[in-house]
Amino acid sequence: MTADRFLRTGVFLAPFHQMNENPTMALERDMDLLVHLDKLNYHEAWVGEHHSGGFEIISSPEMFIAAAAERTKHIRLGTGVVSLPYHNPFMLSSRMMQLDHMTRGRAMFGVGPGALVHDAAKIGLKAEDQRPRMNEALDAVVTLMDGGVVTQKTDWFDLNGAQLQLQPYGAAPMEMAVACARSPVGAVAAGRHGIGMLSIGGTSDDALKAHAANWGIYTDHANAAGKVADRGKWRIVTFAHVAETREQARRDVAFGLQHFADYFREVATFPIIPADVSDPLDYLIKEGIACIGTPDDCIAHFERLWQGSEGGFGAALLLAHNWADWDATRKSYELMARYVHPHFQGHANHLRQHSYNVAAGNRDTHVAAASAAVSGEIDKFHKKAG
Repeated sequence: MTADRFLRTGVFLAPFHQMNENPTMALERDMDLLVHLDKLNYHEAWVGEHHSGGFEIISSPEMFIAAAAERTKHIRLGTGVVSLPYHNPFMLSSRMMQLDHMTRGRAMFGVGPGALVHDAAKIGLKAEDQRPRMNEALDAVVTLMDGGVVTQKTDWFDLNGAQLQLQPYGAAPMEMAVACARSPVGAVAAGRHGIGMLSIGGTSDDALKAHAANWGIYTDHANAAGKVADRGKWRIVTFAHVAETREQARRDVAFGLQHFADYFREVATFPIIPADVSDPLDYLIKEGIACIGTPDDCIAHFERLWQGSEGGFGAALLLAHNWADWDATRKSYELMARYVHPHFQGHANHLRQHSYNVAAGNRDTHVAAASAAVSGEIDKFHKKAG
């Protein structure tokens, strides 16, 4: 940990759940995860929106966040992300402003074009229209969330003097961020509005280069729009599962990794694990996409992300993958909070170690002084009693 950096931590909760488990219990476990993370001092959690495919089963992140806010105290809760082309921007902004009040300012507004093409197909939306529609909606949403009035007509929404009836809960508008995966569209949109960027799409060496390039694009468009390119608003999503030993971590992920790999090979349109990979575990580790090992391995993984960002970023978000069973998953997040996060959050133990070393170096002197003081008091007692 260097004096000039502080890396926030959080999760990106799609969520991913095996097809053979009870969906009601799966959703409750997602809620329990956020409560667990809140107690462990994770800074934020982003909750996804998906409507088809069977594996990612939260369709309304706003509803989930409202419930999570009642069970947690500190963790910030964001939509990760709402697919803008699926919603009227005025209605969506109204719901998010209500959520800002219901969470007492802990809500964040993450947006994107929609990651699952089969979601878009269900409502007759063509893949080539998703990103242009995201930009059209984002222009309206940013103005609305800032208290402005929007009159804007497109081929899919028509706003006439639209203005929200609530102001933000706090002094500042709700924090917003745009998902940025393979194309630079998200970086351009986020930079143009001066809002945050969520880098999704893996953390291999090539992916990190792409993320850094997109941050450069963000910076260029932020500067052109008169906005500040603040790296603290940049979040990078990665994978990690840790245990006491590397061998234990590998055994843990045998629970659900293959189900996850099958989903991305058979249903999802984003190629996290290519179809020709015979061993997903080794592939994820060797490519730098995931850390499956010990807390020390995770520290090295985060350090690699920091270096690959070419200047630093604001938060490392763990994609909640459910590769391990519930007990091992809880333990993984706890081990990271205990032994990984302090390295990146100014809680490193160098001052404690210095204090320990000083005390240890003077122990003989202090023991002698304490012994003499005790003996002196004993002598005083006997003299007074005698």
